[in-house]
Amino acid sequence: MPITVTTLGTGNPLPDPNRAGPSTLVEAGGTRLLLDAGRGVLMRLAAAGVLPMMLDAVLLTHLHSDHITDLNDVITTHWVMTGQPTPLHIYGPPRTQEIVDAILAMLAPDFSYRLAHHDDLNWLPVIEVHELTPPMELQIGEARIVARSTDHRPVEPTIGYRIEHGTASVAIAGDTVPCAGLDELCASADVYVQTVIREDLVRLIPNGRIRDILDYHSSIEQAAVTAARNKVGTLLCTHCVPSLQPAMAEEWRAMAAAHFGGAIVMADDLTSITVGS
Repeated sequence: MPITVTTLGTGNPLPDPNRAGPSTLVEAGGTRLLLDAGRGVLMRLAAAGVLPMMLDAVLLTHLHSDHITDLNDVITTHWVMTGQPTPLHIYGPPRTQEIVDAILAMLAPDFSYRLAHHDDLNWLPVIEVHELTPPMELQIGEARIVARSTDHRPVEPTIGYRIEHGTASVAIAGDTVPCAGLDELCASADVYVQTVIREDLVRLIPNGRIRDILDYHSSIEQAAVTAARNKVGTLLCTHCVPSLQPAMAEEWRAMAAAHFGGAIVMADDLTSITVGS
């Protein structure tokens, strides 16, 4: 029973014409899970052949703006594309309900316009928010979900997810430095998806606000060490800082390969990997 993981958006907070914001699609059998909802997520989701009403759940790793920028688009489009009141399940850390309530308040004028215009649309979006306090395990459709705390302080709490289906497993780390929760998620995982930064390049940027990211993101080397320590199959690097340029991909990969002997993929938008059978 396979799992397919597709990097919908591999960008970072700085706008990039070639990379959408952080978001990942995991398909576990017939269950479709959206991890985070960065800018442009629905365009990439459509390119992957999935529409919002086909999602079983949205799982948020944390509430940094670049990871939830287009959650409003997911909510609105899910609402207008369904033929009857259908819950959209959103899982995330504490304060996720606060975010969803604020989005619904922001969209109130739009809701009123659409309700006034469409006779067959006579309900508001149905959102079911599930705030998680790891360690937790849950079942969503055919997927077993393991949620563990990660370390992205001062952003807290933050959550990483391990998605299992049959014998296949994928760890989605989000933004974090190495920590015990991350090791639990990654243990023998087929795929480990990790935000990575180039510490050497970030230190050259004459901007203190950008250099601050060094203390709460994994470097490419740290991600590789985590992958090796936990015997994962493939390290899938995403959300690179600085933005990954195609000509630099082999250099990034070599830096990881110095610490990890498994497969290393420097992801582009819509990079897809299937594991299991």
